[in-house]
Amino acid sequence: MQIRFVAVLASLALALGASALPDGGGGAPAAAAPLPSGNGTPSNDSPSGTGTPSGTTFTNPITEPFADTYADPAVIRGKDGWWYLYATSDPLVSGGPFGNMHVAKSRDLETWEYVDTIFDEENRPAWAASASYFWAPDIRYVDGEYVMYYTVTDTEANPDPWDYTIGVATAPTPTGPWTDSGGPVLDPRPAGGSSYLNTIDPALFADDDGTRYLYFGGFNGGIWVTELDKTGTRAVGEPTRVTVADRYEGAFVVKRDGWYYLMGSSANCCAGPVTGYSVYTGRSRSPLGPFTDHEGVSLNESRVGGTQVVAQNGNRWIGVGHHAVLTDVSGQDWMLYHAIDKDEAWLNEPGGVNRRPTLIDRMDWIDGWPVVNAGAGPSEGPQPGPVSASGLGIVSGDPASGSGLRRVSGTLAAGSDESGDAGAIARLVPDRRGAAVAQTSPAPRDVRVEADVRLPDADGAATVAVGGREPSGVSVRLDAGARELVVGQGRQQQRADVPANVDLTSWHVLSVEARDGVVDARLSSSGLGDVDAEVRFEPRRELPRRAPVRLAADGGEAQLDNLTVVPAHDPVTERVAEPQAGAVTFAEEFDGELDAGWRWLHDPASVEISDGALSWPLTGHDLVGATNDAPALLRDAPDGDYVVEATVHLPLGQDTVRNYQQAGLLVHAGDDDFLRLAPVSIWQTRQVEFGKELTADGRTWFGGHVSGPVADTMHLRLFHTTDPATGEHEYRAASSRDGESWRFGATWTLPAGTDPEVGIYAGGGATPATTATFERFSLRTLG
Repeated sequence: MQIRFVAVLASLALALGASALPDGGGGAPAAAAPLPSGNGTPSNDSPSGTGTPSGTTFTNPITEPFADTYADPAVIRGKDGWWYLYATSDPLVSGGPFGNMHVAKSRDLETWEYVDTIFDEENRPAWAASASYFWAPDIRYVDGEYVMYYTVTDTEANPDPWDYTIGVATAPTPTGPWTDSGGPVLDPRPAGGSSYLNTIDPALFADDDGTRYLYFGGFNGGIWVTELDKTGTRAVGEPTRVTVADRYEGAFVVKRDGWYYLMGSSANCCAGPVTGYSVYTGRSRSPLGPFTDHEGVSLNESRVGGTQVVAQNGNRWIGVGHHAVLTDVSGQDWMLYHAIDKDEAWLNEPGGVNRRPTLIDRMDWIDGWPVVNAGAGPSEGPQPGPVSASGLGIVSGDPASGSGLRRVSGTLAAGSDESGDAGAIARLVPDRRGAAVAQTSPAPRDVRVEADVRLPDADGAATVAVGGREPSGVSVRLDAGARELVVGQGRQQQRADVPANVDLTSWHVLSVEARDGVVDARLSSSGLGDVDAEVRFEPRRELPRRAPVRLAADGGEAQLDNLTVVPAHDPVTERVAEPQAGAVTFAEEFDGELDAGWRWLHDPASVEISDGALSWPLTGHDLVGATNDAPALLRDAPDGDYVVEATVHLPLGQDTVRNYQQAGLLVHAGDDDFLRLAPVSIWQTRQVEFGKELTADGRTWFGGHVSGPVADTMHLRLFHTTDPATGEHEYRAASSRDGESWRFGATWTLPAGTDPEVGIYAGGGATPATTATFERFSLRTLG
C-alpha cells in the first residue's frame, strides 16, 4: 500500500473524528504545569491522577530512605509504569551484606522503595569466579525483554584476579528473574603481565540504522565501543577506542540533533572525603567518534579534552559522577548519579567502602551541550522534580479507563498485556468502516505526548496527531507495513525508516513533542537517549493555541500504555553566571627581587628570577603523603573574597609517561591541609588537577578533580569566597590556555577558622629534566 494513500486514510479518520467531537468540546482546558509545592505528588500506586501534571519535589539523596550507598545508578521506566533504579554491588547500609547489584522502584522519581538484589547464589553467573563483584549495571528494554549489561571483576577463565569483562542477563520484568547469557559479551583483555585492561562500565546504545553498540572501559585502557551481534550477547568485529587510555570511565551515550554525545566520569571515584569525580562530555557525528568538546579538543588524545557536565560546587556533595540520563514525560532531561557527602564519606562497616548515594538533578542543554542545573552543579535542599504523570484526566497506566480518552470511531477498549509486564493497556481497534480514533480534551500548542506503542498486526499503524484536524494539525504515524515513521501536515511530509531488526510487535516508546513551532517525533526501544527512528518536522502552518490530541489505529490494532499528555517543558537556555576577576590588588612580575611578603615553605627551591620570569627546575619532592618536603613560595591571602592567579609555562610534551610533573597555585593551611591547582602529567595524559589533601579517620587523604585541556603555557585562577552559614573557605578553580577563554571546574573547601596562605609550587617528578617558568602571580578582587 502506498504511504500517501495510507496517510490520506489516517487524515480522513482524524477529520471524521474532528467532526464528531469539535476541538472546543469536552473537558476542562489544560493548564501549564504549576510549580511543585512541598506537599509532593499523590501516589500513583494504582491507576489514578486526573488533572494537570504538577511534577514533584525531591531532596537529594533520593535513595536515603533505604540505602546509605547506592552507586553507579542505572534507570528505566518499566512497561508497568514504575521507574526502576539499579546500583552496583555494595552493602546498602553500614554492616549490611554485599548484594549482587540492587534494584529499587518509584512511581514518581521522588519516593523510592527497595526491591531486591539482581543475583543470588542460585542465579549468579556460573562463569564468574566466586570472589567476583558485579559492578555498574546498564539496563535497557530490547525486543520484549529487559536486558542488563554489567561488569564481572573476576572470571573462572583465568587464574589471575581482576580479569574484568562484561556480562549480560535478561528478564521478563524489571525485577527479574534474571537469566545470564552463559558467558561474557567480550573476553577479558590482557594488558601485559598478569594485569587486564578495564573492561568495565557497559552502556548500550541502539542507533537508527539498527546497529547496537556497547560502550565500555575505564582508566586502564580508555573507553571503547563495539558492535553487538543480533542477540546482543556477543561483541562482533574489532572494538574502537574513543577516549584516551587513562582519563574516563562510566560511559553513557545519547543522540540529540544529529550528534552523538559520549559522557564519562573522570578522576578517582572513591577517595572518601577528597573524591573529585565528575562528568564530562564530547560529541561526534558518528557513534564511533571522534568525540570532541566545545572547543574541538578530542577526548582521545594526550592533552585530553572534555566539556564539564557536572562538578562539585562547594555544598555537601563531592565526587559527583557515574551517571545515567532519563527524559521525563514533559521532555526535560535529568541526570542520576552518585555522590559523596564530604562530612560522611564512609560506611561505618565494613571499612573502606565509600558512601555513595544516588542523586538526581535537572540536565539542561545550553548552546548544544548538556550541563546539570545550568552549571550550578549538584543540588541540596528541596527541588522541583520531574514530571511523571499525565494531565487532561488521562490514567497513564490504564489509558482506556476514566474520561481522559474519548472514543470517536472504531473501538477503544481496555485490555491486558498477556505476553509481557505492562498490565492494563488500551486497545485501538479499527472496524470495517475505517480507523479507530480517540482524542483528549484540548491540549496546549506546546505539548508533549508519550506512550508505549505496540502493533501486533503486520500491516497495522498508529497515529498521534497534535494541533487538531487538517489543515493545521500535524500527524505522526508509525506504520508497521511500510516500516516508516512519517510526520506530516497536509501534503508536507517527512519520514524515517524503521530498521528491519526493530520488532514493532513488542513495546516501543513513541514521543511527540511540539514546541516553538517544531514537532519532534522519536521511536525508541528504551526511551533512554537511544533511537530507532526520529523525525524533526517544521510545519508550514502554525499549530492552533489549543486543540485535542488524537490517537488513531488503521490497518490493524494498535495497543497503548503509559500514555501521557502534558505541556512541553520550558527549556533553560542560559547558564548561571560564573565568577569574574576584578581589579588587581597585588602583582608579582618577577622582574627583580621578590616582594617582601613572600616566604619559603620548607627549604628554598633552586629558582632563578630574570627577564620577568621565575624559573623553577622540577624535582621529585612533593607535599602529598608523609614526606611533606616540597618547597613552595607563599604569602598571606587577602581578607574577604579574592582571586589568586598565575601564569606558568611548563612543557610536558604529549603521550609519554612522566609522572607526576606539575607546577601551579597552592593554598596552604598546613602540610596535610592544602589545595593545589596545576597542569600535571598523569601517565600518558596531560591534565589540570585541582587536588586536596586533608587528615581524617586517622590518616592522610589526597584526591582531586581533573580538567583541562592543557597547553605549554597555562593561566590558572582560584576564586575564594566564604560560606556564610559554615564559615568554610570555598575555592573555585578555573584554567585557560590563552588567558581569555576560561574553563571552570570544581570547588574545594578548607575548614572554617583556618588562615590559609596562597602561592606557587613546582615538583612531583624530576625525570625528564624540566623547568617550570612562572611569568606572573597576582591577587584580584572578586568582580
